[in-house]
Amino acid sequence: MKDVIAGTAGHIDHGKSALVLALTGTDPDRLAEEKRRGITIDLGFAHLDLGDGVRVGFVDVPGHERFVRNMLAGASGIDLVMLVIAADESIKPQTREHFEICRLLGVKHGLVVLTKRDLVDDDVLETGRLEVRDFVSGSFLEGAPVIAVSARTGQGLDELRAELKRLSQAAEPRAADLPFRLPVDRSFVIHGFGTVVTGTLAAGRIAKESEAELFSPEDSVTRRVRVRGIQVHNEPAEQAMAGQRTALNLTGIDADDIPRGAVLASPGIFAATHRLDCSLALLHSARPLKNRARVHFHAGTAEMLAEIVLLEGREIKPGTRARAQLRLSAPGLFLPGDRFIIRQFSPVTTIGGGAVLDNRPRKHRAGDASVTAFLEKLEQSDPGGRLALFVREEGERAIPELAARLGWFPDQVLRRAQSLVSDARMIIAGQPPAQLISPERFAAVTANILAAVEAFHAANPLMRGIAREDLRGRLAAPVKGARARDTATAPSLLLFSAALQALISQGKLAADGDSVRLAGREVRLSEQESAAKESISRAFEQAGLTVPPAAEVLGKLQVDRARAEKILQILVREKTLVKVSEGLLFHCAAIDRLRSLLAERKKRSNRLDVAAFKEITGVTRKYAIPLLEYFDRQRVTRRDGDARIIL
Repeated sequence: MKDVIAGTAGHIDHGKSALVLALTGTDPDRLAEEKRRGITIDLGFAHLDLGDGVRVGFVDVPGHERFVRNMLAGASGIDLVMLVIAADESIKPQTREHFEICRLLGVKHGLVVLTKRDLVDDDVLETGRLEVRDFVSGSFLEGAPVIAVSARTGQGLDELRAELKRLSQAAEPRAADLPFRLPVDRSFVIHGFGTVVTGTLAAGRIAKESEAELFSPEDSVTRRVRVRGIQVHNEPAEQAMAGQRTALNLTGIDADDIPRGAVLASPGIFAATHRLDCSLALLHSARPLKNRARVHFHAGTAEMLAEIVLLEGREIKPGTRARAQLRLSAPGLFLPGDRFIIRQFSPVTTIGGGAVLDNRPRKHRAGDASVTAFLEKLEQSDPGGRLALFVREEGERAIPELAARLGWFPDQVLRRAQSLVSDARMIIAGQPPAQLISPERFAAVTANILAAVEAFHAANPLMRGIAREDLRGRLAAPVKGARARDTATAPSLLLFSAALQALISQGKLAADGDSVRLAGREVRLSEQESAAKESISRAFEQAGLTVPPAAEVLGKLQVDRARAEKILQILVREKTLVKVSEGLLFHCAAIDRLRSLLAERKKRSNRLDVAAFKEITGVTRKYAIPLLEYFDRQRVTRRDGDARIIL
């Protein structure tokens, strides 16, 4: 079954609700006040099975200017529009506003319905047709059918159903393989069931007993709920698919906590935002829009205030387009490609709209050319290109972060990234894959690692290599080719590890445990340094187990203190000297002799206390305790109360 959402649009009392009732047999006016006053106040819903696997859900919107905000909540989810114009009144103010809203929302399919056919003669009807064709010229409705109907007599309804079927078959299906999103247009309580919400599933699919995450503009914290039951077009269902009018019975939340404008979505994927970078168009009828202007922002079923920060110039002129950042008064779940409407702050009239380009931008400064260039590329790119741009923007991105930014599942991000790897447009790091890296950033980091190691060797000729963590801490590689930033950023651990491994694989660097050095590099001592090394070794070897402080040994050398300490570290690294505790070093020969003494002792008894250890070694407590603790760490001995067990 192909499900399509059709929306009505038009002036008050032009017969929108009567038309839906005549087509479907369902009265979309559900409120008592609507029936009493004879006008649509809030959204109404009905559906029609057109045969051949095509079903249309109708969203009937209010025509009165005071209820345009309700109209916007319904119009955002439609696939095609029925622009309803009364044949006896022709085009009116709300006809124009509703039509402009549909254009701004990017509606691609639709038709014009001239209602109240029975109230006019053929000449008036033909004049109306001409006016309509002139009105829609140059728009998505240019050349669309103009069908005259009478809801009272039924004239033209069969032709209208046929055209709706044709348009529905041509409409592009919504993506059912993405994480689901359901903008909520109603929430209420049904006795015996509990909380129920309704909306048009914008993307994905949702099944009974699945979990969902609720994003509310009234709460910065998301909430988890469970879907206990599903209805699609008033019929029980096991799941709902993108493009269907859906009612969900939820547990774990009260209806009062779910306002219109909230969004139910796949759990653990998305993040709410207060900022949006967008492409913005201003209507010809609007006033110039100045930088920092406040407007009413409508997207999906949400409505909130927003401040417009222009990225080019100080104002947008009527009938022109610009790129801007919207700073929202409340958090919302919006994705790239989402359409929105802006209305003047006061008086409240529709003045423009556009499309979201980036839902997680930084705050921008007006006139930043790198931002506008980035957004221009983003607007013109295919999905793979947008993924590459988001990664290149910062140089590296975590896959879950990209999923939230693009509205994809993490495995979809990975699959798309894998297709870019072969084009040299992406590098994937981590096991399992967790990070995407731009080639420019990867090249910059590898170059910086190599330069940092070379600089370390130049400054420390007596040290074999640099510790990995020290090396990473020295890096602050700017993102080459990305947008300008105030400060450089150090690479993530995944990027650092991947770049380091690449350099090792290429034979440019070598790793010795936790130390990194240039491949093929060895420490070469001068004659004076070699003599100092021999003097240090001899001093500790001759001392046996009663070693002097290291500072005392180094103070007698002919080399400066800094070089002497590095030579000392060489002896430790080569294991000629053994570091037993902080500031206490022994020659390896002395440690080996002590191991032999303990082995001999074990033949008589495997227990040893501090007094016995002092007796067999001839050392004082100053040396005995650190040596015993060292042998505990080496698993030569094991502490047992105040004694040791020789292992």
